[in-house]
Amino acid sequence: MMGPVYVITDPDASLPVAAQALSAAQGGAGAVQIRDKHISDDDFAALVSALLPQMRALGVKLIVNDRAGVALRTMADGLHIGQGDGDPRALREQMPKGMILGLSVQTVAQARRIPAGVDYIGAGPVRATATKPDHAAPVGLEGLAQIAAATALPCYAIGGIKHGDARALKTAGAVGMAVVSAVTRAPDPVAATRALLTDWSMA
Repeated sequence: MMGPVYVITDPDASLPVAAQALSAAQGGAGAVQIRDKHISDDDFAALVSALLPQMRALGVKLIVNDRAGVALRTMADGLHIGQGDGDPRALREQMPKGMILGLSVQTVAQARRIPAGVDYIGAGPVRATATKPDHAAPVGLEGLAQIAAATALPCYAIGGIKHGDARALKTAGAVGMAVVSAVTRAPDPVAATRALLTDWSMA
């Protein structure tokens, strides 16, 4: 649906968010999620609207993190929400046909009760990560495998994912990897994205 490499932007990295997104797209990411907890909805919408045509020209899905209003207003390619960010069923009813809905899942119990309308899950965190200080307890590769086995939905591993992880993540049942620092804080984000893609294709 979105390819194996899914990059999430980091507003605290030295590279601006727009540049992070474009670098990931140029490196071959299938999807880029814009995540910034601090900017206003208007600024967020302006950023997404500016990026959308560039990302679509590169064949990359642009996903909005958490803010359903921004996703709907900009007609982004998708929306990703956490467990406490609204009712997926209600959100799906507001979303146009074809807009992707992703959901963060931290436990097997959550994976077993995903409502209809969700298109994919972000499973984890696999490892502890500094880019999301309030994350749930790390599930490890074993926990990832249990979550992936508990749902038929495509499962993207998230949380401390780095180059060299692809084989283990594939074995655990993930269809791809969602990364933040491995791309956004790399010396060359384009090359880092390409390396992850190569890693996955050879795993």
